[in-house]
Formats: sequence, structure tokens, C-alpha cells
Amino acid sequence: MTHFSLSGCPHTATKLALAMLIITTIPMSTAWAAGEHRGSHAESPIGQPGVAAQASRTVDVDMTDAMRFQPARLDVRQGETLRLRVRNAGQIKHELVLGTQAELKAHYEQMKRFPGMEHEDPSMVSVAPGQIGEIVWKFTEAGTVDFACLQPGHVEAGMVGQVAVAGGAGDARKNSTPPARPAGAAHRH
Repeated sequence: MTHFSLSGCPHTATKLALAMLIITTIPMSTAWAAGEHRGSHAESPIGQPGVAAQASRTVDVDMTDAMRFQPARLDVRQGETLRLRVRNAGQIKHELVLGTQAELKAHYEQMKRFPGMEHEDPSMVSVAPGQIGEIVWKFTEAGTVDFACLQPGHVEAGMVGQVAVAGGAGDARKNSTPPARPAGAAHRH
């Protein structure tokens, strides 16, 4: 049996440790430099990725160059899975990112450092002008889930919103703003 020892070669051990650090760090730094972002929300307070076939409803959300989401507030029940159909009605790239205030703030700081970052996470979607993206999300915890467009400058301009998640068996839609009537529609009782 052959034994290998670096005890007599302190410089060799240092070089080996440095080489291992470089080898393990390069793939990660390359991914960040390329602007990739991957994350996991398995234990997240905002919920978890949903299954499209289990979505109870589809909600259309428009993003505009006026730096607004329409609607900017959504109401759901705890445990409900929504399909968010996110349309970029503007002329510049927008995105919708679900998260806590702290998560959104941290991610926004990353976006400012890496403005071309692309997302590969079920809780977010980047949408080119005139295009439509989709998020399917299950809201597992009662409370508030925030969302924002984290493109540089968009948060400061007010491109933020909230999802109110009603706990228990209550129907959060009872408290939601009724949908706007189409132009020319009559109000009847």
C-alpha cells in the first residue's frame, strides 16, 4: 500500500489547497458573471411552485412602462394555487418576482450589480415587450406576499404589488376589488 503525505512539503500543500479552491469556485463565478439565478423555495414563507393542473384560477397581470402592475393587489386563500399570466404591455423588459420584502431587496441588489441577469426560478418571470409569461404558484402561508419588477430603477418608480393570502377556510376574494366592467357595460342588480 502506498502512502502519500504532504507533511514535508508545506508549499505543495498550499498550492494544492489553492488549486482546489480555484477549481471549485470557477463554475460558480462563471454562472454569476453570465447572469444566471437559480433558487429554491421549498421551505419559503411565500409558498411553493404550483402544479398547473391544480390551479384554481388564472389571474391576468399587466406590466406597463408607467412602472405599474395592473392589478397591483391580488387576493387568494391559503393553500390556493394560482396561474399568473403576466403580460408586458410596455416597450421595455419587465418582470414579476414573488418574495418577502427581504428577499426582494436582496435580489434587487443583485440585479443592480448584474443588470442582464436572467431568472430560472418558478417564483419569477422576465417578459420581453409584447410577450406573455407565466408563474404557477401555491400560496401556503397566510399573510402578505410581495411582488416587484426588479429591473434597475423599476422598484424606485413604484413597480411593486402584493398578494393578500387569507388564512383558514375563508374566501379572500370576498375582500378583493371587483373586476372593472368593460366600457359601455351597464350596472344591473
